[in-house]
Amino acid sequence: MNRQTLLTLLTTFALLFSLSFSCNAKGKDKAKHVVFIGLDGWGAYSLPKADMPNVKKLMEDGAYTLKKRSALPSSSAINWASMFMGAGPELHGYTEWGSKTPELPSRVLNKNGIFPTVFQLLRDARPEAEIGCLYEWEGIKYLVDTLLMSYHYHVADCNKAPKELGNVASSYIKEKHPALVAICYDSPDHTGHTEGHDTPAYYEKLKELDTYVGQIVQAVKDAGILDDIIFILTSDHGGINKGHGGKTMQEMETAFIISGKNIKKGLRFDDMSMMQYDVASTITSIFNLEQPQVWIGRPMKMVFK
Repeated sequence: MNRQTLLTLLTTFALLFSLSFSCNAKGKDKAKHVVFIGLDGWGAYSLPKADMPNVKKLMEDGAYTLKKRSALPSSSAINWASMFMGAGPELHGYTEWGSKTPELPSRVLNKNGIFPTVFQLLRDARPEAEIGCLYEWEGIKYLVDTLLMSYHYHVADCNKAPKELGNVASSYIKEKHPALVAICYDSPDHTGHTEGHDTPAYYEKLKELDTYVGQIVQAVKDAGILDDIIFILTSDHGGINKGHGGKTMQEMETAFIISGKNIKKGLRFDDMSMMQYDVASTITSIFNLEQPQVWIGRPMKMVFK
C-alpha cells in the first residue's frame, strides 16, 4: 500500500468516525428519566399566591410558563388525553369530561386499539423501558394505554387515603428507577368542585399537594437518579367558582414547569404559545423519539440548554 492510498483510507475513516459521532451526539437523550406530576384542576392564576415552596423551587431551577392553554372543552379526559396523545379532541376523539372511549373515531389507532400516546412511542423504541402511571382519578386509565405499561396503580379512595399516591409513587421510583412515570393527583379539582376554586380551602389543598411534590423529589434523590432526571409539573385545566369546562382564562390557563438535566434555569416563557398537546411532544423530544404524523404538538425546544 503506497503512502497516498494510506492517507486516503485514514481520511475516509476519520470522516466516517466524525459523521458517526455527530449522529450519535444528535440522538442523545436529554435525560435518562422523566417524572411527570399532574395536578387535576390546578389553575395557573393560583400559583403566584399559593404556598407551594417545593413547586416554586422547581420553577426557580428550571423553566416555566403560566400561559399553557387547555384544549376545549376545558375538562379532564379531553385534556389528559391531549397531554398524553400529542393532539386535540378533533383527532384523538375524546370530547367529554369523563370520556372512556372516543366519541369521535380516532384518526389513527395503534395495535392496542387506542390513539398513539407518548408512552407507546417510548415502549416501541425501547421495549425494556420501565414505564409507569399512578393516578387517583380512575378516568386516567382509559387514556394512557395500560396494556403497554410496566406498572399502573389506581388509588381507590384518595379522600380517605390522601397520602397513598405519594407513598406508592415514592416506593416505585426508588425500586424501579422508571424511564417515564406519570403521577396524577385528582386534587385540587375535587376541592374546586366541593369548596370552590380560588378559595381558602383550594389554597390549603395546594399547600398539601406541594408536600407530596416534595416527597416525590426526595424519592428521586434517594434513588440516586437526581442528576439524570427531568421533572414536569402541570395540569389538565383550571376552574372558576365550583366548575370548569368553559372558556374563561381561569379555566383554560395552566402552569407548565420543567426542571432538571439539560433544562435552562430561571426561564419564563409566557411569550411563547403552548398548548396542552405540546406536553407529549416535549417529552418525546427529551427521549429523541419521532412523533407520529397525526400528532400536532410541538416540543418546547426553548427550555433545553
